[in-house]
Amino acid sequence: MEPFKAFRIRETDRKTTAGFETLSLEDLDPGEVVVRVAYSSVNYKDALAATGAGKVIRRFPCIGGIDLSGTVIESADARFQKGDAVIATSYDLGVSHDGGYAEYARVPAAWIVPMPKGMSLFEAMAIGTAGYTAALGIVRMESNGLAPEKGPVIVSGATGGVGSIAIDILAARGYKVTALTGKEHEAPYLKDLGASEIMLRSSLNLSKIRPIDRETWAGAVDNLGGDVLAWILSTMRSWGSVASVGLAASMNLSTTVAPFILRGVSMLGADSGYTPMKLRQQVWTRLAGDLRPRHLKEMTRTIPFDALPGVFDQFIKSQARGRTVVDMAP
Repeated sequence: MEPFKAFRIRETDRKTTAGFETLSLEDLDPGEVVVRVAYSSVNYKDALAATGAGKVIRRFPCIGGIDLSGTVIESADARFQKGDAVIATSYDLGVSHDGGYAEYARVPAAWIVPMPKGMSLFEAMAIGTAGYTAALGIVRMESNGLAPEKGPVIVSGATGGVGSIAIDILAARGYKVTALTGKEHEAPYLKDLGASEIMLRSSLNLSKIRPIDRETWAGAVDNLGGDVLAWILSTMRSWGSVASVGLAASMNLSTTVAPFILRGVSMLGADSGYTPMKLRQQVWTRLAGDLRPRHLKEMTRTIPFDALPGVFDQFIKSQARGRTVVDMAP
């Protein structure tokens, strides 16, 4: 196999550096399945890894990219045959195992999801870890009793990849969705995705969060953590569910037990990294079916592989909107 291009992250003098390198298949980490990568995507975690803004890389050097979709070209595992379309997201990809920012990837078979029927390689990465996380949170909340007739839901970090897809899926399922955002100018975008109401973060007084506040939300998808999550918990309806899926604002949480013991609120985690494979496949199958986002085209931009380094700063500065797909075609 001829040498190929990869975006590799290194550490030099305790500083993170990243750039394109020419590698061979022998340079890649071990795995049973070799994939010709068609698309990858950019997530907040990818930006943290590539820039060093977050200490998420656990081994240097490492090819970045926690997502990939592509076609199997070699397999030592009977579950996957040459020519199969596959998805690989999360696990250790892009943080301690070479990830999707390369024209070829070698991946453990246990991390691979067969492409669901009706989903394309491009659609899989337009959804990516962000969309999978949104769907996983919704699946967990509905398994806990959430339904449209229970009341409105709120989505924080609404313009990001997880937030955009969460709004799209929830609205399609009949929920009245409030989009919580710091970007007033993005209201038309959020409305187009299906948000019934736009709430600005600047309207919240997060310096005075009550243990229990006015019951408002039956469900919530929170991408931020910190004080916003504490406020959401205080305003949940009895027996409501919160899917905690991100920490874009803070990984700390200062709250009380009041929402849990006085209103029966459930806070549900959505671990997209190490979801058991049976559940992972179920969620991906539903993303090709009843949870399929309706507005992937409107929320997705596609960039060539060469343009990858130029987009990370937008994610770090919360300037990115929706999803960013990386076209790996040479």
